[in-house]
Amino acid sequence: MITCHLKYQIDPYQIEAFEHYSKLWIGIVNRMGGTHHGYFLPAEGASNVAYCLFSFPSLSDYERYRKESETDPECISTFALAQEKRFIVSSERTFLRPVLD
Repeated sequence: MITCHLKYQIDPYQIEAFEHYSKLWIGIVNRMGGTHHGYFLPAEGASNVAYCLFSFPSLSDYERYRKESETDPECISTFALAQEKRFIVSSERTFLRPVLD
């Protein structure tokens, strides 16, 4: 299993728009073979940092998802929403592997 960890710097005045965007991606990732673990929005502390975690069975499954997202209509419209509203300032992507007992 491979887990993608995303750290976002977001516009703190557009948290509701980012939350809507987040909910769209949760459904998309689950539909496309991944397991979404949720988005984590600011509550206390920094008001402009959010996180996201989702997993795929393997790196090749994640890469397939990324390739398919380029032509998937729902993905395209969700990417367009982020570009139009500009609530994401920047993001960092890290891949993690779980340690399970």
